[in-house]
Amino acid sequence: MISLQKIKHEVYHILYTQDDLKIKSWKYYIDDYFISSLIILNVFVIMLESFNYYNNEYTTQFQLFELFSVSIFSFEYILRIWVADLHFPKLGRFASRFRYIFSILGVIDLLAILPYYIPFFYTLSLKEERFLRLFRLFRIFKLAHYSKSLNLVGKVFKDKKRELIITVAATFILIMIVSTIMLELEHEIQPEKFNNIFGAFWWAIETLTTIGYGDVHPMTGWGKFLAAITALLGIGIVAIPTGILSVGFLEELNNNKKRIKNIRQRKMLLKKTGRKSKKKYVLNRIGK
Repeated sequence: MISLQKIKHEVYHILYTQDDLKIKSWKYYIDDYFISSLIILNVFVIMLESFNYYNNEYTTQFQLFELFSVSIFSFEYILRIWVADLHFPKLGRFASRFRYIFSILGVIDLLAILPYYIPFFYTLSLKEERFLRLFRLFRIFKLAHYSKSLNLVGKVFKDKKRELIITVAATFILIMIVSTIMLELEHEIQPEKFNNIFGAFWWAIETLTTIGYGDVHPMTGWGKFLAAITALLGIGIVAIPTGILSVGFLEELNNNKKRIKNIRQRKMLLKKTGRKSKKKYVLNRIGK
């Protein structure tokens, strides 16, 4: 008879083991491909519901699909809480569950199903109900459980967060400097647009990011000169984080290739070791 602990370990490996280490079994395909497809379908249905025709014509179908999706996601959420102590073995039973519940992915998993349950406990106005529907878009982030690409993006941001923070800080300092100077240059001529530092902030942000809406622009000669310098600096400001992230992606892709290579080598070694052990066992049996 299969013990509960064995089932728990099996569920944990289905939910958390990476693709490269998974045994090619139908259980793993259900976890990866079925739920991933369900998440994508949910996003597609949310978009369809924004059309009045589809929302009125297929209301019942959308409600049934929502019930089915929430049932699956809720069951998955409960399973992840159940196996949290295996995912965080250094923590206790309760601490590990709190760690998952309050983690980023845990919060996303909760927000993906919460809008469905709130109306059962609290009467919502039409405006509140529409606002809650927006939280269903959090289901797209559930793909981070199953998509190696999304995990890669998250890991790159995590590894390069120090460099990115320095870049953001430098950008903020630059915005402060050019905003203060532009406010002094343009305040007398355009008091309605450059009336305070925040108005100058908006001009600096749209200039540095090379958006250039044109709603706020300098009129003095020195103001135009500063705007030209700021626009040129904006090209570099955009390029710096792009370069940091590009290097991070290349480093992580190389690390993944090495990791996959090591996994394949270990599998080959295990196969060879297993064959030798089996051959030795047979020879010993014959000898006896």
